[in-house]
Amino acid sequence: MVALNIYGQQLDSRLLIGSALYPSPHVMKQAILASGSQVVTLSLKRQNPAEKAGQQIWRYLQEVVTEVNGHLLPNTAGCKTAKEAVTLAKMSREIFQTDWIKLEVIGDDYNLQPDPIELLHATEQLINDGFKVLPYCTDDLVLCQRLYDLGCQVIMPWASPIGTGKGLMNPYNLETIRLRLPNATLILDAGIGKPSDACLAMEMGYDGVLLNSAVALADNPVLMAKAFGQALQAGEQGYVAGIMEQRQTAHPSTPTLDTPFWHQP
Repeated sequence: MVALNIYGQQLDSRLLIGSALYPSPHVMKQAILASGSQVVTLSLKRQNPAEKAGQQIWRYLQEVVTEVNGHLLPNTAGCKTAKEAVTLAKMSREIFQTDWIKLEVIGDDYNLQPDPIELLHATEQLINDGFKVLPYCTDDLVLCQRLYDLGCQVIMPWASPIGTGKGLMNPYNLETIRLRLPNATLILDAGIGKPSDACLAMEMGYDGVLLNSAVALADNPVLMAKAFGQALQAGEQGYVAGIMEQRQTAHPSTPTLDTPFWHQP
């Protein structure tokens, strides 16, 4: 299969995975390894980078990422303004020596919906400063188009609100984004609840899936991580193979008696 391309970096796995909410660092590591993921996200905001808190877990994550020949993807979770997100992104670049940033600018505390206006402002500033921005956004076609026009090669619309596990709430919107942005790398982010959700996204032609809660909060995170890795592979292969069109009427799959199958219409 074709490798996942994130700003020119080729990755074997199309699953991006978070590092929060696991019952222990050991379980987190085993889940990441079982998933096959080569991109691990982490939150700076909740670790207070200004005081260099959380360095122990950061070093641990860097060891895990090195083991899988992967990449850390810092995020700006918890930021509510473009100014706050840009400041945190610059901190992450200094701490982790990466210009990748998962950009989150939240506009509503109830459903953690991104603020589209602040998101666009932050994206423009960060791209002008040399960052490779992976913006987290809603399934709004116009917003995704604006982000792409600003220079985002990777765009990450949500499936449903963060941590809900509701899966793909608006398949039509997601399919439309895929259709209208054929050259963008689209990664479904947030709201995934089960492996079949991830498989559906890949069958739509999405390039990857980013998730956290669905694995970290599972009864067996390691086994669930493995299941998601396999689900993405199945969905991608189904999309590449070409899924049959749905029909309104039934069609027999068994040949008529005494008629060779190659004579069937």
